[in-house]
Amino acid sequence: MGDNISHTQYFAAVQEEKKLEVSQVLQDVYEALTEKGYNPINQIVGYIMSGDPTYITSHKSARSRIMKVERDEILEELMENYIETRLR
Repeated sequence: MGDNISHTQYFAAVQEEKKLEVSQVLQDVYEALTEKGYNPINQIVGYIMSGDPTYITSHKSARSRIMKVERDEILEELMENYIETRLR
């Protein structure tokens, strides 16, 4: 490790793992909402805007899964994906 404590350590793997988790949660929630006949875009937007988990079906544990992810992380994932696919 060393004796120099003035440097900040950086561990990137945790962030990458978290991004994969958010992406997978969104995919699973999207599929569960679609299977139940809901408009998944409207339901996910409703959840992000309000924080009310009842916008998300409990089918396939989608509600409990999405509640394990912070709403700002969901929004960040969506924005990053939009920018990467639409603006670049």
